[in-house]
Amino acid sequence: MPKARKEQKAEQVELLTEKLKKAKVAVLTDYRGLTVKQMQDLRGKLRTGNVEYRVVKNTLARRAADAAGYKDLESELQGPVAIAFGYDDLSLPPRLINEFIRTTRLKLEVVGGVVEGRVFNRDQIKQLADLPSRDVLLAQLLGTLQSPVAQLVGIMQTPVQQLIGVLNAYKTKLEAA
Repeated sequence: MPKARKEQKAEQVELLTEKLKKAKVAVLTDYRGLTVKQMQDLRGKLRTGNVEYRVVKNTLARRAADAAGYKDLESELQGPVAIAFGYDDLSLPPRLINEFIRTTRLKLEVVGGVVEGRVFNRDQIKQLADLPSRDVLLAQLLGTLQSPVAQLVGIMQTPVQQLIGVLNAYKTKLEAA
């Protein structure tokens, strides 16, 4: 029986390691004080953004973090911890967690996390939550890049329009004479 337990733990560590490597962002939260219903609500909200939320044992999570190459993450794994794994947008998991905290006024604390292979502390994760989504950032970049081009086209058209105006005035003068 103990051997089967060791095998289960090894499988869990392997699964966590794989998820840490695959995820673009992993946010660690201290979920103390949440009821089962509140946890289900949080999972449902995160699921809408393709974010997986798992409660993990610290010893197994430490082993998985070490195996995934995130040795610095081990210090963040204190107390009851759950991990939100995000696979698409970097700012989505922290933003969804912040929205959940604001709307429910529950005490769910962000502990730290991993963003594209770098370990982030609590403050850095909160800053990430304040970033707009990837699509909004791309639209802002496109607008910024498009503005100088539009100004250049406007500047280049002005002399041509003035020349056309002078030529039309000269044509009118010649027709009158």
